[in-house]
Amino acid sequence: MLDVTHDELLCRAKAFDPPVQHHIDGTDEPGGGRTFTVVSPRDGQPLAEVADAGESEVDQAVAAARRAFDSGPWPRLAPAERGRVLLRIAELLEEQREQLALTVSLEMGKPISDAHDIELRAAIGTFRWYGQLADKLADESPHTAPDALALVSREPVGVVGAVVPWNFPLTLASWKVAPALAAGCTVVLKPSEWSPLSALLLGRIGTEAGLPPGVLNVVTGDGPTAGRVIGLHPDVDVVAFTGSTAVGRHFLRYSADSNLKRVWLELGGKSPNIVLPDAPDLDRAAATAAWGIFFNQGEMCTAPSRLLVHSSIAERVTEAIVRRARELRVGDPLDPDTEMGALVGAAHLDRVLDHVTTAEAAGARLRAGGTRTLTETGGSYLTPTVFDQVTPAMRLAREEIFGPVLSVLAFDDLDEAVRLANATEYGLAAGLWTSDLTTAHRVSRALKAGTVWVNCYEEGDLTVPFGGMKQSGNGRDKSAHALEKYTELKTTWIQL
Repeated sequence: MLDVTHDELLCRAKAFDPPVQHHIDGTDEPGGGRTFTVVSPRDGQPLAEVADAGESEVDQAVAAARRAFDSGPWPRLAPAERGRVLLRIAELLEEQREQLALTVSLEMGKPISDAHDIELRAAIGTFRWYGQLADKLADESPHTAPDALALVSREPVGVVGAVVPWNFPLTLASWKVAPALAAGCTVVLKPSEWSPLSALLLGRIGTEAGLPPGVLNVVTGDGPTAGRVIGLHPDVDVVAFTGSTAVGRHFLRYSADSNLKRVWLELGGKSPNIVLPDAPDLDRAAATAAWGIFFNQGEMCTAPSRLLVHSSIAERVTEAIVRRARELRVGDPLDPDTEMGALVGAAHLDRVLDHVTTAEAAGARLRAGGTRTLTETGGSYLTPTVFDQVTPAMRLAREEIFGPVLSVLAFDDLDEAVRLANATEYGLAAGLWTSDLTTAHRVSRALKAGTVWVNCYEEGDLTVPFGGMKQSGNGRDKSAHALEKYTELKTTWIQL
């Protein structure tokens, strides 16, 4: 748990001096002199002027990664040796946990307690888990006729371009980087231009932990420039991307227009959370629904943004969530007591408010929130927002908002609930609350989602895969299955 006072964190924020240069081939590189301004959403003030990558800087990073893969030691190390470096990265993340949490909180508005206790826990755990897994993978030797020997081996795929978003900047970077490194690949990491500072620190930590030069490179810049160059680059073998469905389509086009690199996508969501009358604890279901939509300011692809609740209990559950929304402490992300911080920026806040205005005009009933707050700070704050009387055709029920805005839809029977749950282009996650084991299994099978939580939400660990169906993407992060994205299968057939 974080054990620092608000005043201490404010003093640290005043002295904040983050890295601002690309991390390429094991060193900090200024690039061509272009910069962009990182603004803190907590107060609207500039945090840093960060190097802005163009084509030449991305080329430099990819060339370093290519050399490190083709002729460097990393892919040729014993897996246990690679694992030890990943474990050292986890140790350094733990040692620098408070500074990294401060960085994440300042750059994207996450409450410092969540950054320290949840975001950093996930990042540390990811490097530790893949470090321990690195030497426990096995190749195959299928049974063949007596006059032949068949070997099926997994080999590292090469240079990985990892493009990650701002909402969980270290967690999602770790989900890409750690398994890619464990497999023996080299990486060019491009964080969001809204949250590049923690990724630059991760690049430095990787080098300090013993990664050879060129194995982990970090370039900072925007998607249309730096991201596009990574997507089109002929020396990038795989792209692993987390972000919007619209941008995911661009990466598929980049692949088609270049070297047909594999593209693994973790995209948007409009996740349903179904509450049945036989839920084992309706109060807990309501509290979890409120936590799920307001956690991380609702800026979460798996956020349970559509609450599907049986009409017989709809008002009871909705009212409990409304009470929680009104009680929730919205405040300075650097205050350890803050429960919901700032949205990532003013432009994003405006987009979320546009959804609120559109929903009211369409006939949805605003039960809580829906307004700016703490405007005197200069930051991007929104009150926790709840709508009921939402219909499936409304924009509010169809589009990913990526903010603390809940849509409540009532249903009368289980078949209707499943139809409503699946009536979306997305298929990332879903929740179900029931005491009936048969219902749990049947509904889980019927839901088109990569993860279904039963009587909980957002639970799990590194042993289980994470990813979506339909337009929520392909491939999986987490678990041993993530290594499938970063390895090639090779068959060797020996005639005896």
